[in-house]
Amino acid sequence: MPITDWDDAYANAAHIPGAERFLTDWPARTAALRERHPPEVLRYGQGARQVLELYRPETEVQGLTVVVHGGYWMRFSPDEFGFLAEGPLARGQAVAAVRYTLAPEARIAAITAEIAAALAVAAEAVAGPIHLTGHSAGGHLVARMGCAGVLPEALGARIAHVLSVSGVHDLRPLLRTAMNETLRLDAAEAAAESPALLTPRAGLRITCAVGGDERPEFLRQTDLLANVWWGLGAETRAVHLPGLHHFDVIDGLAVPDGVLTRLLLDQSLS
Repeated sequence: MPITDWDDAYANAAHIPGAERFLTDWPARTAALRERHPPEVLRYGQGARQVLELYRPETEVQGLTVVVHGGYWMRFSPDEFGFLAEGPLARGQAVAAVRYTLAPEARIAAITAEIAAALAVAAEAVAGPIHLTGHSAGGHLVARMGCAGVLPEALGARIAHVLSVSGVHDLRPLLRTAMNETLRLDAAEAAAESPALLTPRAGLRITCAVGGDERPEFLRQTDLLANVWWGLGAETRAVHLPGLHHFDVIDGLAVPDGVLTRLLLDQSLS
């Protein structure tokens, strides 16, 4: 059946029993990681939120992982999602958790530019291959880093893999939601900021992962980008993870042998 209620189509917490538990659990898990492993704070701009937290592994650095949080571009920060550094960190990755300006103070196009600037600063601080991952709105933002023309060629060439988790890859449906009162998208920006309507950079490898129990729109958005970009020459894969919803799917990045950690760094489900 066609969508008639776009707000419900993109509502997550309302369809997850006990959703409030996750919203208190995430900051506690992040605080515990920071206490055990204090990150460096690097600035990539002059704005209040234009900073990133860089966790360095205790072993030899194998490369850089950049984590971009979700929250529909309107909420959250590394204060909630910093715990996602734990899996890659244990695998020898230096991990940058990016804080960015939220809507309505920044429009999505400006947030995309902030992620690119943060990536450049993190890449300057850490040598080696780069892996990008983000959840929900963060999935959109890391996919944007995989679009042609977004990053300087030398920086883009270092990206070994992009993992978009429950990403929103076509923004046009959001024009019909109440959240657009905050996002302030118009048709032109929605099209210009939709990875599914853009061209991937040459040689890109991207995995689009989603919980099997997520809202139908997130399943569709996941398959959409993998399908479209495969046809444009990228190496793509869509992965549905059974039994997981929009909030618990990210747990697979918080442990070294988690399914998302393995997808990100090994591109393997085995």
